[in-house]
Amino acid sequence: MEKLGRRRAWLLMAAGENRGHGGHSGYDDQYDAYYSWDSNVPNHKNLRVGDPIALWDKVRLLGISVIEQIDTSPGQKVLNRCPECGTTRISLRKRATPRYRCMKCGAAFEAARADVAEVELYTARYDAAWTSLEGVLDEHEVRAVQTNAVDINAMRPLDWDAFRDALARKDADRALSRVQGRLPDAVWNDGAGVTLELSGGFRRSLVRVRRGQRQFRAHLLSSQGSTCAFTGGAPERVLDAGHLYSYARLGEHHAHGGLMLRRDIHRLFDDGMLAVDPTTLRIDVDSELAAFPQYACLDGRPLQLDLREQQVDWLGKHWGEHRATASRAP
Repeated sequence: MEKLGRRRAWLLMAAGENRGHGGHSGYDDQYDAYYSWDSNVPNHKNLRVGDPIALWDKVRLLGISVIEQIDTSPGQKVLNRCPECGTTRISLRKRATPRYRCMKCGAAFEAARADVAEVELYTARYDAAWTSLEGVLDEHEVRAVQTNAVDINAMRPLDWDAFRDALARKDADRALSRVQGRLPDAVWNDGAGVTLELSGGFRRSLVRVRRGQRQFRAHLLSSQGSTCAFTGGAPERVLDAGHLYSYARLGEHHAHGGLMLRRDIHRLFDDGMLAVDPTTLRIDVDSELAAFPQYACLDGRPLQLDLREQQVDWLGKHWGEHRATASRAP
């Protein structure tokens, strides 16, 4: 077995209209699902599948996740340059005029010089593990867990241990545990066998990384339709392919081991706050959700689709983990 050093993690800036940098036109991001960058960005080659990430908007933490896949393609990027010295280090001013100011030569100007550059485009997807933590940490608390306190890049190394401690102090342990359960193992066990019923799973590397998630999602959508198993019909973009077991522990995509779940339902199911009684196949809602009518109303309802025997077996194991012990307590 080969042990790894300190876990690599990243702080990604999703500033939207609050970028402040005028050297380019920004990126196509949906911060709770994917993040885009190009080969001009510092650290552009350093992010890897399996790396944990935290996203913020220069004001507060937005959420955390684990990179599931990274797609690359050739493309073009429009660069805005200072007409005086040619640098892209120009700031976009919110109120003052002229609109731009060069951070290198100090020139102020209304229109930048546009150049088109050939670049490699990158998009990291991480929606399966996305966990919203909006506002749990403020700007100063986020900056405090950067590996380098003076780093101003959009993609910065994150001190994962310090970040975990900061979230624990904010009572965000449950959200953190959900994301950590999806992280690759820090040690590869050569004796661990992996059995796949769908293409994908783990590939041999320094760490274990998830593959085949896209095929798993496509399989569930084909067999179950655009339907959340707990709440009914929903747009595909808000549905997760939810495993009924811990993928992080098993490293397998079972053909009948998942359900399409609305993103919020998926998170609550993973936490055990929603479960399914394997004897009645009706939904059981944790008492902590009683104050939220949109979840409380699900209690006692049947699921919105017919289950296969394998799915019932997995739901029984989930019930045993989250409900059976509690039901036996005095």
